Amino acid sequence: MPKRVLQGSVVSDKTDKTVVVLVERRFTHPVLKKTVRRTKKYQAHDEGNVHKIGDIVSIEESKPISKNKRWVVVETAEADGK
Repeated sequence: MPKRVLQGSVVSDKTDKTVVVLVERRFTHPVLKKTVRRTKKYQAHDEGNVHKIGDIVSIEESKPISKNKRWVVVETAEADGK
């Protein structure tokens, strides 16, 4: 089974070797037929502390690293305007 890969923006980098990534998904509501945005925060492992707030990153599923960390940062996408 392939590992899931999500893309989102870093909203916190305060903890050591960890970043919090905000991932947004959009879908059409089944009854209202309106586009709805839902967000979720994931804690991802960042070996080397290279990612900062505002960076657009891709995260990949992994085995549990700590109590809350099950994702690893795999690459950084260029943010718009930078």
